[in-house]
Amino acid sequence: MTPPDARRKRRDAEANRRKLLAAAREVFRERGLRATLDDVARHAGLGVGTAYRHFRNKQALIDALFDDMLARIDEATRAGAEDPDAWRGLTTQMERVAELQAFDRGLREVLLGTGLPMPGEREFQERVRRRIDLMVERAQAQGVLRPDAQPWDLMLVQQMLAAVTDGSGQPDLWRRYLRLLLDGLRTHPDPSDPLPCADFATGIEPPRRGAERGRGPRLPGGRDGSSAADEAEPGATDASAAADQAESGGTDASAVAD
Repeated sequence: MTPPDARRKRRDAEANRRKLLAAAREVFRERGLRATLDDVARHAGLGVGTAYRHFRNKQALIDALFDDMLARIDEATRAGAEDPDAWRGLTTQMERVAELQAFDRGLREVLLGTGLPMPGEREFQERVRRRIDLMVERAQAQGVLRPDAQPWDLMLVQQMLAAVTDGSGQPDLWRRYLRLLLDGLRTHPDPSDPLPCADFATGIEPPRRGAERGRGPRLPGGRDGSSAADEAEPGATDASAAADQAESGGTDASAVAD
């Protein structure tokens, strides 16, 4: 029989682990994956040593969160692919994934390929893509999805919705644009179905620093929408500017000599 003290210690350890995971979701949601394990421990009200006893580093904590995130996305996509009503399954899956993206910035970074590498990420994405392929095929077979729509359209719509959340500062504004985009994908849109309300009276927050640089989502093959200049190191940009200035100065000197 397990001694009472050992059972109590196990209960305390499990409670601390749950606190750390809950705190990590909040911290990563607010700061993205740049937050540290120390930040998470402080947010949970626990010592840093306790955090490191449960997770050897930040990556181990992220892995634990990621497993839960995968399960949620998997379930939403599986349910969407198995729904007898293909349009309902497709739209419900997109809404659930968008909710997770809006709620959890860290998850969005992983899904769009801009976060840290995750074990099993490629297999997960392939599994989701196969199910999305099935959802598209079924919706087109039932005549509710336009015949020229492609599975990649649905995945890119999710990226557009993530940009709405980042660029507007309004966590629920994506619902309005999901409806607009779905109407564009539907064979026969329903004009009597009103759009979700949007509060434009308070204005729209400017994009975050990353968006100002025009960094786009990662595209198939590992490339993203950033320009080559965006990928350059700040020092390289400064060096280029210095070279341009030097060249300009050399031209002026040549003109004086002439």
